[in-house]
Amino acid sequence: LSSAAFTAFAADVLNVGSYPSNPPFEYKNDAGTFEGFEVDIVTEAAKRIGMTTEIADYGFQALFAGTTSGRIDVAISSITITPKRLESLAFAQPYYDSDQSLSVLKTSPINKLEDLSGKTVGVDTASTGDIWATENTAKYKIAKISRYEGLAPAMLDLAAGRIDGYISDIPAVEYYIKDKPQYRIASRIPTAERYSFMFSKTFSDAGKINDILTSLKN
Repeated sequence: LSSAAFTAFAADVLNVGSYPSNPPFEYKNDAGTFEGFEVDIVTEAAKRIGMTTEIADYGFQALFAGTTSGRIDVAISSITITPKRLESLAFAQPYYDSDQSLSVLKTSPINKLEDLSGKTVGVDTASTGDIWATENTAKYKIAKISRYEGLAPAMLDLAAGRIDGYISDIPAVEYYIKDKPQYRIASRIPTAERYSFMFSKTFSDAGKINDILTSLKN
């Protein structure tokens, strides 16, 4: 083996967990390979510390257990840094600012959050949209929260009239509806969220990866 080949063969592997249907942050192409904004960032960060990445599919909720147990070194899936999550997990510095959104059908009479009175809203299970909807159920008189594993099934139920609105991260929704004129965003919900890589508290390369993110930002 050449020295270069040996180095590549011996390189440490960064085990990355990702929800596989979260474009434009991560998704699988037709060949079954992960692509997306966060895939590019984590791949480049790993490369710069002399590692290769292996990205595995996880449900969004499963990312938290997988990271805590150490099966996952780094979790990516537009994961918001929250005080609750920081109690048991760690994050790198944030690299993307976001808010929530209320999306509806173009023909819907819902135009603002106050129009949710008596309505059913969809959210992604355990997401910050779920947290927001749960905390604001009484304020906006939301009748019911329906929980989904991902944006696509929620949007299909919205189209079918099984829910009246969908509360989720605004960049993912904007990307999803850009070529689907039957949907619209009725309200941007300011939550000042920030996404980053999620680690276990004992992950040894957290400092290195955080430094790489500083370099990438610069």
